[in-house]
Amino acid sequence: MNFPVLSAITFVPLLISLIVLIIPKSKENLIRWASTILSLIPLALALYVYYVVQADPGTMQFREEYSWIPALDVYYRMGVDGLSAVMLVLTALLSTLCLYYSIYTVKDRVKEYYFLFLLLQVGMTGVFVSLDFVFFYVFWEIGLVPMYLLIGVWGGKRRIYASIKFFLYTLTGSMAMLLAIIAVYLNTGTFDILKAAAAQPFANNLTYAAVAFWAFFIAFAIKVPIFPFHTWLPDAHTEAPTTGSVILAGVLLKLGAYGLIRIVLPMFPEQFAYYSYEVPIIPILAVISIVYGALVCMAQWDLKRLIAYSSVSHMGYVTLGVSAAAASLHAPGADPTSAIIALNGASLQLFTHGIITGGLFFLVGMIYDRSHTRQIKDFGGLGVKMPYYYGIMMVTGFASLGLPGLAGFWSELFVFRGTFAVIPTFAMIGIFGLVFTAAYILWKIIQHVFLGEFDQEKWDAATHNAKITDMATFEKVTMWPLVILMVLVGLYPSLITRLLNAVSTVLLNNF
Repeated sequence: MNFPVLSAITFVPLLISLIVLIIPKSKENLIRWASTILSLIPLALALYVYYVVQADPGTMQFREEYSWIPALDVYYRMGVDGLSAVMLVLTALLSTLCLYYSIYTVKDRVKEYYFLFLLLQVGMTGVFVSLDFVFFYVFWEIGLVPMYLLIGVWGGKRRIYASIKFFLYTLTGSMAMLLAIIAVYLNTGTFDILKAAAAQPFANNLTYAAVAFWAFFIAFAIKVPIFPFHTWLPDAHTEAPTTGSVILAGVLLKLGAYGLIRIVLPMFPEQFAYYSYEVPIIPILAVISIVYGALVCMAQWDLKRLIAYSSVSHMGYVTLGVSAAAASLHAPGADPTSAIIALNGASLQLFTHGIITGGLFFLVGMIYDRSHTRQIKDFGGLGVKMPYYYGIMMVTGFASLGLPGLAGFWSELFVFRGTFAVIPTFAMIGIFGLVFTAAYILWKIIQHVFLGEFDQEKWDAATHNAKITDMATFEKVTMWPLVILMVLVGLYPSLITRLLNAVSTVLLNNF
């Protein structure tokens, strides 16, 4: 098949954004519906790629390679394996759902909003298919400006502060990554990500290797985000519009974790192992993220800020799983199977966190659109008034706390199963994050928002007599695909893990 599928998935949103620019600004409904319907094209192609890749998920498929800048040996390189295919589906699905939800919720500057959102999709998709460092970096940067503007223009009261903070943090990491990319090229003579990893740059100079490792690691840690690089995230989430929060939690955070798995782990296995076992800086940061993030959630009374800090905690599981896989290289008697399981859990967490936390941000946006408040203390007894919304929130919340039978359970189980066999101390500390997660989901969200008697006077005072309505049809349609996936992956995790396991096995076998 000669059709460039990956290029189509990546650049069809760019084509749609150009179509949006052509459509007159006054025809807002045409802009909304055309963008949403056309976004089904990259989603369908991503599902096709996912289907085909299953035959051999451990190898790069759908390869595209063309000379781009010959003088610098820069190539247009694309390819996907099982991990990339899963992330493509997640990106395309959440992008389409966000565009659909925006039809009914975005009222101002519709043309500019859809143009920027589609441009953001190009950047996110490109990162997951890039096999050239320069190509990877270009897509990494493409997503920065649209997200900055989405927060700064359509965000809340402190949107300017939050957007600038997001921009500065991410740009700082990008500069570190750019310097590391140049250093890798000077030591390997190639920008090819796979060839550079195979060449093991700086193998003869451990000092340079450590510097390059930390440059990459910090760049990706800011995006994940890992403690202490997380402080931009709660502000960005809190001030972003609903769809901005969904795509930020569902996909943008995954870019950093994807970089750890795709670039840092295979390119610097010795350094990753050293700082995960002998000098365990990385697992220490991971368990701090897990426990600290969950504890801060218990102190929050702003519902959106609570969900934002939950991302810090849940993405800590990703870092812990990757560090356990790396530590297995140096841990005496480490079981290779446990390392693969830990890495499978980290990779699966990218997908499950995307659909679960993306769903939670949709649900927070839905209640905010009705009440114009996110203060948990303003609610109470809404389970009687909004039973459908309550049911959807229950499923999504239980998936977030890792209830067996739902998607969040398996990724956490795999991470801890693998980590206990390699670096058990950090696994035992990280377990407390699960307990605190259950506490804030049940206490702060389920009990305070939905249970008890409904107080009409308190509701009227907090919301200025807002009308209470259950979920609208468009809100149900937005949440259905995510809830179905939470249940489907929860009951049949092999739907995803058979692809991820092949990638983890190949990557760790190369050690």
